[in-house]
Amino acid sequence: MPTFSPAEWQAIALSLKVASVATLVSLPLGIAAAYLLARGRFPGRTLLDGFIHLPLIVPPVVTGYALLILFGRRGPIGAFLESHLGLVFSFRWTGAALAAGVMSFPLLVRPIRLALEQIDRRLEQAASTLGAPPWKVFATITLPLALPGILAGFVLAFAKALGEFGATITFVSNIPGETQTIPAAIYAYTETPGGDGGALRLALVSVALAMAALLASELLTRWSRPGRENAP
Repeated sequence: MPTFSPAEWQAIALSLKVASVATLVSLPLGIAAAYLLARGRFPGRTLLDGFIHLPLIVPPVVTGYALLILFGRRGPIGAFLESHLGLVFSFRWTGAALAAGVMSFPLLVRPIRLALEQIDRRLEQAASTLGAPPWKVFATITLPLALPGILAGFVLAFAKALGEFGATITFVSNIPGETQTIPAAIYAYTETPGGDGGALRLALVSVALAMAALLASELLTRWSRPGRENAP
């Protein structure tokens, strides 16, 4: 069993912290965005869909630069949050969580949207006919039926957040103990003479975590498909 140094344990713990916070905070927004895309009929729906998936298309460094411009200490959003809420993103672990959340958001939204689109609307209509208000229909019918997709999206987003590098290092740099996640630590080791062992150990951890998340997501996605009981 490989022996990890304190710095490597620190990078692993920080990655899990950043990915967890990024995914948990993104989840309500992801459900709302998926619901709008699955059920909404409004001007600009296609534009919203494209904007949500933009981080998958543009280079991560572009996303990181945009976050730096908007959420940096001198940025319009960053300056407001710091002066009014005391919340700082640039060169902090909170910024790493923000970058990870933005980059993983499309992978969170898509499975939830697909799950919502597969729901039999007659079940919701029946509940409404019986007098249930819209919020109760959503909480007791829609969300439970979409749960497999929600879980699949959550796991996929978590895996993506664990491996996020380009936007993170552009936005919050590579500060040990503060913003140095597993990918950033691997990069630092590759730039350090004799750092091959540390890079290999962290790479194996990264692969193991990603594979576990992807396998869990695949199982949940199969569970959410109609006719899954006949699936091999």
